[in-house]
Amino acid sequence: MKLKGKVAVVTGAGSGVGRAIAQRFAREGAKVVVSDQNIDAAKETLSSLEASGGVAFAHRADITREEDVEHLIDAAIEHFATFDILVNNAGMMDNMVPAAEITDDLWHRVFDVNTSGMMRTIRKSLPIFLKKKQGVIINMGSSASLQGARAGLAYTASKHAVVGMTKNVGFQYANEGIRCNAIATGAVETNIGTTMGEPSAFGMERAMSGSDNNPRAGAAEEVAGIALFLASEDAAFVNGEVIRADAGWLAY
Repeated sequence: MKLKGKVAVVTGAGSGVGRAIAQRFAREGAKVVVSDQNIDAAKETLSSLEASGGVAFAHRADITREEDVEHLIDAAIEHFATFDILVNNAGMMDNMVPAAEITDDLWHRVFDVNTSGMMRTIRKSLPIFLKKKQGVIINMGSSASLQGARAGLAYTASKHAVVGMTKNVGFQYANEGIRCNAIATGAVETNIGTTMGEPSAFGMERAMSGSDNNPRAGAAEEVAGIALFLASEDAAFVNGEVIRADAGWLAY
């Protein structure tokens, strides 16, 4: 029960890695706010938590909307009186669109979800963590956070920005009892691919050119184990760090 007595907010928790993190945190004693833009998916995650004896509630939030983020964190405080762990998992792909084909609309949409959405939840959470003199922030990055050939331009740039934001927040608030880390995942068996419609043929060909070097795809539960480590006191000395989880793909 490494998270006993803690309250965690997990965005994008309606499926995939977010659902696995919510389930793992609940098993470790945390009370969980299951947040997702799709409330039906969030309720499915909630049902799985409650079936295992977990304490949680589901809340619909679109992290591209400031008012939704405000309501999400306020709801966590209203339900559980406190708030300790923020997991920024919500994200979207970019149809592998390269620079020559990128549109302003796609660029802004991907950044609004993958980067600005994280900024909004962090901004809303920090006053609470500062008052408590403790708090944990876990940002979901990607292999595209560290390399340039895993996705299109917008996704790659947005996930690189997540690394910079993680390091900045981790350093700025290190003396306030707050830790901020990121997980850079490789290929994971989730449904994030559903956020892609008609991928660019050129961008897909270039992004997939190194896929034969990928040892294997990961399971969402494997990523959840890393999130548990970062959320717990086991990682008390880990801050401003990006943990790669890709079976060694980027070691090539």
